[in-house]
Amino acid sequence: MKEFQIKRVDRSIERDIINKIDNLTKPKGALGILEDLALQICLIQHTLSPELHSPHNVLFAADHGILEEGVSVSPKEVTWQQLSHFSKGGAGINFLCEQHGFKLVLVDAGVDYDIPAGHGIIDMKVRKGTRNFLHEAAMTADELDLCIERGAKIVRDIYEEGCNVISFGEMGSGNTSPSAVWMHLFTGIDLKKCIGAGAGLDNKGVQHKYEVLANAVANYKGDDKAESKIAWFGGYEMAMALGGMLQAAELGMIIIVDGFIMTSVMLAALKLYPAIMDYAIFGHQGDESGHKLMLEAMGVNALLHLDLRLGEGSGAVCAYPIIDSAVRMINRMDSFQSVNVTKYF
Repeated sequence: MKEFQIKRVDRSIERDIINKIDNLTKPKGALGILEDLALQICLIQHTLSPELHSPHNVLFAADHGILEEGVSVSPKEVTWQQLSHFSKGGAGINFLCEQHGFKLVLVDAGVDYDIPAGHGIIDMKVRKGTRNFLHEAAMTADELDLCIERGAKIVRDIYEEGCNVISFGEMGSGNTSPSAVWMHLFTGIDLKKCIGAGAGLDNKGVQHKYEVLANAVANYKGDDKAESKIAWFGGYEMAMALGGMLQAAELGMIIIVDGFIMTSVMLAALKLYPAIMDYAIFGHQGDESGHKLMLEAMGVNALLHLDLRLGEGSGAVCAYPIIDSAVRMINRMDSFQSVNVTKYF
């Protein structure tokens, strides 16, 4: 697997950042989470005057072999149909990216369809969908390596265009199943608590999903390494997002983490490179039942809780104005000293 040089943020200026925040014209701590965000972003960029440039949302799409087991109400063809829809500009993630100034990057990581050229979709297809991990590994070690490298390349190209803040989204019918398994394996939380309704399963469907995934975990024939578990149960879109996140952290970019699926990807990244958490801002707590538990297991809080379960990077993009506000706060607010206001706390 490609190796990354991900360093913990340099905290040598932390006291200076805190002093600047505490001496803005407000009571100490009065801007709450905005102050925490400003501190984190300043540490990432190692400056007292942080900047946000050219935000991008990278949406990876792929299909999943486990869908053959009836674990989702969403049929496989929805993946390519929605990816095509994204390219035409009328989906949920399109209006959010337009509203908040994000460039949307669409990537075919492994869709089971021959998508014609000329639609603005980057062809990084590894294979037409993963294998059925109930019976065998979803992807080979070589395919995982390829996904990591391709996801990293997408981010390097974006970074060279001037981007320093990035979010990741996904499209893949059935991808809450591999996410639930990753959550179970990497947190130790009971599998049943990791499983939700996905795109809309009823109680009987959720029980069936649990039985399939429990059997899949019992059938696992790999070793105890995180890489082996990622490859056996993951999706191509998830593995490319993993490579993208790792590359973004190496480059010192701000990573806005989306919902259940992308949080599971960040969880996998954490198992490989713990320092990546310094660069992660969790955009929202989604409606999938396991998401709250996963965030708690990682020791983090999300900025928003809007009952979203769309994916696509939607929650991360929705959270961006709050991040922008934190940067504007530390850059635009006056200090008590600069405006001759008595420090009143």
